Amino acid sequence: MSGALRIGSRGSKLALIQSTWVRDELLRLHPDLRVEIEVIQTKGDKLLDAPLAKLGDKGLFTKELETAMLDGRTDLAVHSAKDMPTEVPEGLVIVAFTAREDVRDVFVGGASSTLSSLEELPRGATVGTSSLRRRSQLLALRPDLDIVDIRGNVQTRLRKLEEQGMAGTILAAAGLVRLEQPELASFAFAFHQMLPAVGQGSLAIEARAGDARVAGLVTPLIHERTTLAVRAERSLMHALEGGCQVPIAGFARVTETPDELGVARLLLRAFVGSVDGTTTVRGELAGPAQAPEGLGIALADDLLAHGADQILAEVRGAA
Repeated sequence: MSGALRIGSRGSKLALIQSTWVRDELLRLHPDLRVEIEVIQTKGDKLLDAPLAKLGDKGLFTKELETAMLDGRTDLAVHSAKDMPTEVPEGLVIVAFTAREDVRDVFVGGASSTLSSLEELPRGATVGTSSLRRRSQLLALRPDLDIVDIRGNVQTRLRKLEEQGMAGTILAAAGLVRLEQPELASFAFAFHQMLPAVGQGSLAIEARAGDARVAGLVTPLIHERTTLAVRAERSLMHALEGGCQVPIAGFARVTETPDELGVARLLLRAFVGSVDGTTTVRGELAGPAQAPEGLGIALADDLLAHGADQILAEVRGAA
C-alpha cells in the first residue's frame, strides 16, 4: 500500500512519543506506507498560566488538531483518550482506541521524596494539580492538604515542585511509562482512593468520517477490551454532561469471569464530587460488555439520583 499519511500531533514530548508509536506501528503493518507527523499547537498548550478549570474544556487539547483534519492538512490525529470531549465534531470520528497502559494515577514527590503512601504526607502539605477530578478525590481523602494549581509537562512540574516547595503532584502512570520514567512515581493510588479520568491510559485515533483508507490502515491498532471499556466511560461522562474539567471519574474493565451464559461482562465504577471533596457520590454497575453505552447511561442515572445532579449544578455554577 503506497501513499503518504499525515498525523497531527501536539508538540509535547509525551504527545510526540504517542504519535511516533502510532507511526511506527503503521509502518510495521504497512512497510510501503510513508507517514509524516505534523506538530500542531492547541489552545491548552499555549495558555499554560491559566488554571484548566478557567479555560473551559471544549476541545482545549483537540480543536486545532481537528481543524487540520477538516481542512485536509492532516489525515488523522493522535490524542490521549482522556483529553477527548465526548462530542466529536461533525465530519470526524474516532477510528481506534488503543490498548491501555497502566490506568492508575500516581503521586510524584520531589527529588528527595521517600513517600510510599498518602498517609505519610505531612499534615497541611502542598500538592500541585490542575485537575478538579484529582483535587476532589484527594481532598475527600485528606481535607487537610493544600491543593494548588500546577500545569506543564512532567519536567516543568518537577521543577515547580522544587521551586515552590511542594510535597508532590499527581500524574497518570501511563504518561510516565511512555516517557520511560515510571521510577518517578512515589506510589500509585488504589482505585478506591482515586478513580482515573475517563479514557485514561488509552490513545484515541481520530480521522475524517468516511475515510475508508485511513480507517482500514488503523484497524489493527484497535484493542477490543479497551474500546468496550472506554465506550462505557465516555457514555457515562456524556450522560452526566461532564468534561475534562469537571470532578467526574470513571473506569470500566471487562471482567475475567463471564456470566452464566458465557457472555463477557463490563464493570464500570464512577465518582462525582464537589471541588473541595466534602460531598461525593460513588457507584458501580456491571452489565453485558457488548452494550457499553447502556451501562454508562444506567450508572449515570443512578449517580444523578443519589445527588450527583446537585453536585454538578454547584460546580458549574461556580465556574
